[in-house]
Order: sequence, then structure tokens, then C-alpha cells
Amino acid sequence: MSWLNRARNALSRITKREDSGPDNLWTKCPACSEMLFTRDYEANLSVCPQCGHHGRIGTDARLAHLLDPGFTVLPTPKVKEDPLKFRDSKKYPDRLKAARGANPHPDALTNAAGSILGHKAVVGVQDFGFMGGSMGMAVGAAFVEGANRALADKCAYIVVTAAGGARMQEGILSLMQMPKTTVAIRRLNAAKLPYIVVLTDPTTGGVTASYAMLGDVQIAEPNALIGFAGQRVIQDTIREKLPEGFQRAEYLHAHGMLDMVVARHDLRETLGNLLGYMAPAKAA
Repeated sequence: MSWLNRARNALSRITKREDSGPDNLWTKCPACSEMLFTRDYEANLSVCPQCGHHGRIGTDARLAHLLDPGFTVLPTPKVKEDPLKFRDSKKYPDRLKAARGANPHPDALTNAAGSILGHKAVVGVQDFGFMGGSMGMAVGAAFVEGANRALADKCAYIVVTAAGGARMQEGILSLMQMPKTTVAIRRLNAAKLPYIVVLTDPTTGGVTASYAMLGDVQIAEPNALIGFAGQRVIQDTIREKLPEGFQRAEYLHAHGMLDMVVARHDLRETLGNLLGYMAPAKAA
């Protein structure tokens, strides 16, 4: 056997060994391109240890990070699915089925009841991994249920947003969730219960135009994209070049649209301190 054949066979064996290993061993940071061990990256709450980029995390990881141990995940309300019999390249029920097969929860917004540093709270988490976190009737119903639970428990309602906007497959019915959620927030305000919003990357469209920007306290994660229309649409409309960092958390904070920008590792303590000021009663 020639040296060339021996080399080719050796490379083939190495390739087979590499192919047989897990395909998600490494994660490439989208900001600095650093290659990170996926296990270490996830243990660091999906924050790059090199550049501090905040990646997207799922509902369960978010709830486990924010809430004290022993919290209860609340059932997602059932709503009429596919009310418009919508179809684009796929039927809407097929899209829902695919999204549910790839996610642990039945829709984009999931609530949990528990406490943060001993202070009672209901926390709703919107997951961008479920159809881009889009707001449909299920999200609106879940938001109202979360607010109702906070009213019943006489505690704060905290919502972590991440969305591409309204769910187009539900048409005007998705847009009706904007006033629906706004009414629920008014009920919290009337009961003098805190409503706190944590905006994460990305929070856009009808979600930004409704419950994402109505908090008593507005917090965002670093460099989160936050806006209503896309930057290119705005530039084409006003025919002006937009400033550097427009629609990023730091820019909005500097211009008074956010109260604070908080790193993910500090978020739990920040929320606990806020609840201590705004809702000092401890969980039973």
C-alpha cells in the first residue's frame, strides 16, 4: 500500500470518529466568532465569556434562572386554533405542530408562579424559538391568565419579552391581543401591583407597541434589539440615515425609553431588589 493510500485511510478513520460525535459540541459566538464549548456556554446562561454577547435562551432556562426553586409552571390556556383557516406555503396547524415538536411548551408565552429572592411573583417568559415568539391568541390569553394569577396572589407580574411581532397566521385576531393585554395591565395598575418588563433580543412589532413598553419598570438585556418597525423600513420612510446603535437597548436607555440595562447574570438580583421596594411582602 502506498503512503498516499495509507494517509487517505487514516484521514477517513479520523473523519468517521469525528462524525460519530455530537454535532453540538461547540457553539460559535455570533458577535466575536469565538468557538465555545456548548456545555460551558449554556452553563454561563448563554452569555459569551469573551465578549459578553447575550444569546437567546429558552423558557425553562429563563424560569430556572429567575425564580427561586420550587416554582410552578402554569398551564397554557387553550384557544381556538387556526380560526382563519390560514395557509401560506404550509397550513397553520402544520406550523403549530412543528413548533410544538421542537419546544417544551405549547405556545410562545409560558407563565410560572413562585418567588424571586423570597418575594412572590408571577413570571411570564416569551420564547423566540416558538414561531419567533409571535403574538397570537394563545399568547394574549396566557398574558391575561398571568395577570389574573398575579391579581389573585396579590403579587407582581414580570414579563420577559422576545418576539418578532404579531402572528400573521391569525390576522386581525392577533392584533386584538394588543388592547386585550393593555386592559390586563390596567387592572394590575388599579390594584397597585407591580408590572415589570424585561426586554430581550429581539422585541419588535406589535409586542413592542403594547405590553412590552407599558411596564412600571422597563429593563433590557445588553444590546437587545427593541423596536416597532425595522430599521430599513424607517430609513426608507423618513429618508434619513439612522444613528449608530439605533433600536439597541443602550441607545433607548440613553434616550429615556428604558429605565436600565442589566446583564443576564445580574437580572435575578435586580428583580429581587425591585420587588423589595415595590412589593415588600415576602412569599409565605
